[in-house]
Amino acid sequence: MAGRLYIPQLDVARLLPGLCQESPLLTGANVAPRRVLTHIRLEAGRACTRPVFWGLTPAWLAVLDHAPHCARAESLDARPMFREAFAARRCLVPVGGIYLWKMQPRFKQPFLITRGDRAPLLLAGIWCRYHTTLTEHTDSMALVTVPTNDFLAPLGDRLPALIAADEARSWLDPDTPVETARALLRPAPRELLGAFPVSRRVNDPNNQDPACAHPTGPMLRWNEQET
Repeated sequence: MAGRLYIPQLDVARLLPGLCQESPLLTGANVAPRRVLTHIRLEAGRACTRPVFWGLTPAWLAVLDHAPHCARAESLDARPMFREAFAARRCLVPVGGIYLWKMQPRFKQPFLITRGDRAPLLLAGIWCRYHTTLTEHTDSMALVTVPTNDFLAPLGDRLPALIAADEARSWLDPDTPVETARALLRPAPRELLGAFPVSRRVNDPNNQDPACAHPTGPMLRWNEQET
């Protein structure tokens, strides 16, 4: 499950031409749930960046700590709070990587999952809004996760679904049929992603220095010739 994100400065506009960047990309070396980050959603037919709270928070939620930061793709229809958002309010979260922890005999070793070419990743999400007053509101989101591919499975059983740039419009558009959007939620191709170990400084979400994302070992990549 994705419990921590790496969000450096990213050229998202190059990835998504025509993107309306009305708010700057919020960055962080070690972004944890219950924080504000940047997501991309469709507004008046145009993809725009907006700040959002990471943890889906419908108006009826009584305890903020119960706000889910992830939703399984397989069960989006099982809970009304997910079903409604999936049908009408899909979003993307641009990141540089996702942290996962591999169980070792004495400790958990953190790894950073990135594209092999270190290009930005677009993570699938769903969002909701609740009004705190007649004129003020809060937006919140959860990432949509899928099973990891067999190459990355030793590091964790789930990752956020990745949406390709050429499929972003289809994912964001509420007019896209639900089944078409659901078909975009699939494990990443083995050759797309790599993983490298990083410092255990990332274990503490208060550590936000760039050293959290620095490799401490070589990147692991899938090699078809070795299979």
